[in-house]
Amino acid sequence: MSTGDRRGFEDLDCYQLALGVLKEAYALAERLPASERYNLADQMRRSAVSVTLNIAEGYGRYHYLDSLRFFYCARGSLTDTLSASVSCAAVGYIEDAELERLRQQTHTALRSLNGYIRYLRKQQRGHAEFGNQLHDDRPVFAASPSEAVVD
Repeated sequence: MSTGDRRGFEDLDCYQLALGVLKEAYALAERLPASERYNLADQMRRSAVSVTLNIAEGYGRYHYLDSLRFFYCARGSLTDTLSASVSCAAVGYIEDAELERLRQQTHTALRSLNGYIRYLRKQQRGHAEFGNQLHDDRPVFAASPSEAVVD
């Protein structure tokens, strides 16, 4: 692809930074002891990949409020990934210097994602067509199908 070609979500700085966090999380998860294979390592990989997946899905949505919902999930997954790194340091799997590097990388990705969220809020794509609320036909807070309330 030439440098002038647009690829969509892959061009977002926040996505590129999230990929960096993903690579670091996977590398760290690979180094964890076998006893953490289905616990901390698995959670770290899932939260890190959730960031990139949510950014991509949010980018693919039309209405800005729908997009924001996925970007907020991505933000939560970034902090979840950081928390897994903090846990690794707390139990002695990584040194403080490595944790600080991972923390800085995560915070850089968070700042970029927050900037993109601010940009989307200002643009309000879809507002003119659909207003400031999203509507769907799914029931809200129903304990069973018979108790479903549809707005």
